[in-house]
Amino acid sequence: MMSDPVLSIRAASKTFGSRRALDAVSLDVSRGEMIALIGPSGSGKSTLLRSIDGLQTIDEGLKGEDGGVITAFGGPVQARGKVSDQVRKARVRIGFIAQQFNLVGRLSLFSNVALGSLGRIPFWRGVFGAWPAETKAATMAALHRVGVSDYAAQRANTLSGGQQQRGAIARALVQKAKIILADEPVASLDPVSARKVMEILRDLNKSDGLTVVVTLHQVDYALRYCDRVVALKAGKKVYDGPADGLKREQLIDIYGPEFEDVFWEGAPQ
Repeated sequence: MMSDPVLSIRAASKTFGSRRALDAVSLDVSRGEMIALIGPSGSGKSTLLRSIDGLQTIDEGLKGEDGGVITAFGGPVQARGKVSDQVRKARVRIGFIAQQFNLVGRLSLFSNVALGSLGRIPFWRGVFGAWPAETKAATMAALHRVGVSDYAAQRANTLSGGQQQRGAIARALVQKAKIILADEPVASLDPVSARKVMEILRDLNKSDGLTVVVTLHQVDYALRYCDRVVALKAGKKVYDGPADGLKREQLIDIYGPEFEDVFWEGAPQ
């Protein structure tokens, strides 16, 4: 682990009414890591990921405690229950990929991906589709990288889920993101498309050195594609270590005894 993490979470808690979605979760992420966040539904995975990007505020830490603080690239994202006024500096370098793709359906795939450049070009260019030559070249290169350049002119809402999700990844590349946060990116995809998306994320991590944090329901994908796994249960961090160190008994403890019934062949012993 590097001494200066690109992401740092200190005792992050989040309460919705009487429910504790996050319970004093601390986590450091080093540059170039690929981390899977796993855990049952409602364990706090998505809340944590959204908090890292400042899309969800966390609770104010107790007075006198060094808690309730999230930083990215050494700068503040949020602290003491408030999102920092400097959060945009971090977001420019963080690509967020959602389960439902977050593409504009009526726009072409090309335009959706080119929108990733808005942090670096005048806003009016995006409104009128007057993309600079650099953005055009970067957009086509990104679409080619993820294997959907043939669909550049097609409206996003006419594409398959897998094609749209690859478009969302391409948009993060045009954004020049250094960190990709992917929230259940394969949950709504068929197995073949899901594997392709995970392979792309893994390649970007290994070949380009991008830091990737991905929430997954599919534990087998977490073990196959990610070097490090962080498991949450009822808002608490219950495992943080190498993927090959996560054993059957721990997974059953995390997900409950029913997990044994759906455990895949060849799972860790």
